[in-house]
Amino acid sequence: MRAIQITEFGGPEVLQQVELPDPVAGEGEVLITVSRAGLNYADTHQAENSYLAKMELPLVPGGEVVGTTADGRRVVALTKNSGGYAEKAVAPALTTFDVPDGVDDLTALSLIVQGATAWLLLRKSTHMEAGESVVVHAAAGGVGTIAVQLAKLWGAGRVIATASSEDKRKLALDLGADVAIDSRSADMTAALKEANGGRRVDVVLDMTGGAVTDQSLVALAPFGRLAFYGMASRERPKPVDLGALLVHSTAVAGMWLPHALKVRDAEHGTLAHRAMAELFQLVVDGKLKAVPGGEYGLGDVQQAHEDLRARRTAGKLVLDPSR
Repeated sequence: MRAIQITEFGGPEVLQQVELPDPVAGEGEVLITVSRAGLNYADTHQAENSYLAKMELPLVPGGEVVGTTADGRRVVALTKNSGGYAEKAVAPALTTFDVPDGVDDLTALSLIVQGATAWLLLRKSTHMEAGESVVVHAAAGGVGTIAVQLAKLWGAGRVIATASSEDKRKLALDLGADVAIDSRSADMTAALKEANGGRRVDVVLDMTGGAVTDQSLVALAPFGRLAFYGMASRERPKPVDLGALLVHSTAVAGMWLPHALKVRDAEHGTLAHRAMAELFQLVVDGKLKAVPGGEYGLGDVQQAHEDLRARRTAGKLVLDPSR
């Protein structure tokens, strides 16, 4: 099969197209013929081995695929941290979800990582309540485009989007954000307060890191919550001062998607299965949509990673292993 393989860690240049033997599914696993693979910002961390889960070489990157099983089921799945950039992939049965009729490949891939992440950030990490103000950083990205829609669906009083270009800010507004501001604002604290009518904000969803995280934390209202789920700037925020959290009655929560597969849910099995069931239903009901961000062939994967790292993309990016 055709696949992308990494034999040394580094930037986009380490992604090489090769021919590899077909993977073999073991006990409790599913072999999937891949129609599309998801491209995520986290994949750029995989390539340089700066991801939360450390990678081992040689590596076929990519953590999510949509396609068909040997018995004809159409599924979307999370692989075991890798293996998605290929014509065939193996995924645990636990992280393989049947795709309902009416949900296309792009949308299925948008939901399994970005959609589930947005769901968890709002439902579990920040416990967003109706009427609260919600800041969505990187609102034109995969998680951001879903988070803006979910926050509005669930009754946010004001959704404040941040993005780096006029086109991206317009996209966020089209998806339901009440206001969109420049993510490059020199004083993010002041910018967020101004966007919220001079008031501090209740909820912040942040995957930027560095000064954006530091200044967003300062912008929180009493009992405000910041959910931290990535570090796209590759700059660490300042250490959180627990005393300052106490003084201001604020909270910071971290979120990493794999933990949702370990937390049990009485009705759906795991928290991830609960999130996917609700997200699929919202799509089928016409209340939630995925935003196409671009499709790349295997031969274009280096360009895809360059575009991701340069923040030239919006919405959901996918990889077509047939070309």
